[in-house]
Amino acid sequence: MQTETKPKVLNRLSRIEGQVRGIARMVEDDRYCVDLLTQLQAVRAALHRVETEVLRDHLDHCVMGAMTGDDPEDRKAKAGELIELLARASR
Repeated sequence: MQTETKPKVLNRLSRIEGQVRGIARMVEDDRYCVDLLTQLQAVRAALHRVETEVLRDHLDHCVMGAMTGDDPEDRKAKAGELIELLARASR
């Protein structure tokens, strides 16, 4: 992971961790189900944004490095990783 991406991702994950702890407190306090569901949707959206950021970093750094590099096996491996990642995401 690129050095400028890592602190952004860690910061977002820390906020998500706080959100999840808040949801656990909501469950303990018997909060209204719709309020819980709203917070769960917010956490899912936040995780999706983190996933997008990590994928963008991977494409910009790892994949582009392999595609512009001299190692054909590395190019093939990175392409295979992307195909598998996209296949899992579409399930």
